[in-house]
Amino acid sequence: MDMQPVESSNIQEVGYDPETLTLRVRFKSGSTYDYPNVPPETHQEFMRADSPGRHHAQFIKPLDNTRVE
Repeated sequence: MDMQPVESSNIQEVGYDPETLTLRVRFKSGSTYDYPNVPPETHQEFMRADSPGRHHAQFIKPLDNTRVE
């Protein structure tokens, strides 16, 4: 999965697989989480957010997730 760096104090990179609808978030702490069944629009809104950390806390973190690293 291609990972894109983001400007954030907590989040290092974000990736998205449109085939599996999986959003991956890698934090600067080293933890990485996968969020399944994320629509493309949700990923696009996340990537356009003025504050990726705030957007993650409000809209992404509440979704089901799995820690991968």
